[in-house]
Amino acid sequence: MSLESRIMELESRLAFQDDTIQALSDELVEQSRRIERMQLQLTVLARRQEELSGQAGIAEDEAPPPHY
Repeated sequence: MSLESRIMELESRLAFQDDTIQALSDELVEQSRRIERMQLQLTVLARRQEELSGQAGIAEDEAPPPHY
């Protein structure tokens, strides 16, 4: 293998690796955004659950109906 062909092979590999690294970086950014959105949704759902539990707790404090 000549020096020139070896250099071309290395340049080709480097270009492929650069493309792969960029694709992985882009995917990582997208996943980070998805995780942030899911965390916000989870926070909203947790607040709703607390509100609903609080409303249900008020009803549980009431005396049972007379037919008990």
